[in-house]
Amino acid sequence: MAEFTGLVTFRGNPLTLVGNEVNVGDTAPDFEIASSLAERKRLSDFAGKVRVLNVVPSLDTSVCSTQTQKFDRFAKELGEDVVVLTISMDLPPAQARWAQEHQADHVVLLSDYLDHSFGLAYGVRIKELGVLARSVFVVDRDGKVVYKQIVPETVEEPDYEPVIEAVKKALG
Repeated sequence: MAEFTGLVTFRGNPLTLVGNEVNVGDTAPDFEIASSLAERKRLSDFAGKVRVLNVVPSLDTSVCSTQTQKFDRFAKELGEDVVVLTISMDLPPAQARWAQEHQADHVVLLSDYLDHSFGLAYGVRIKELGVLARSVFVVDRDGKVVYKQIVPETVEEPDYEPVIEAVKKALG
């Protein structure tokens, strides 16, 4: 499995990302992760839509919570042809609790806790912390990655404007 250093830090300390590198222009790797303790979802389940992969280390941190709440609002504004998949290592019951507490009902919460298939497929699993690197991928209706942002400092929010621009461009 590939390892990448120098891409992300946590409070200035360098971290190692593990997995396969995914770049703009690549076919988005399919993955299967938990939508509840008993159910699994795949990226391909949302085929035909523009998919925003909003990747956070843990919803129970302030930055991740803020980021996901912003993406929940974006999902509501962008309409039916866009789906925002928020992916973290949080257990599905914790994700459900967070969604209820924050009235987040426009994002789909998915957990990579079981086998890390998403983190490894997209090269965003942080070796030292066992969580996912804060990142955003936009996948068009044809399954191509049209935007990628790996946030360099884990405790900072992503740059939202280019994500929204990429989504609008993918919508045509």
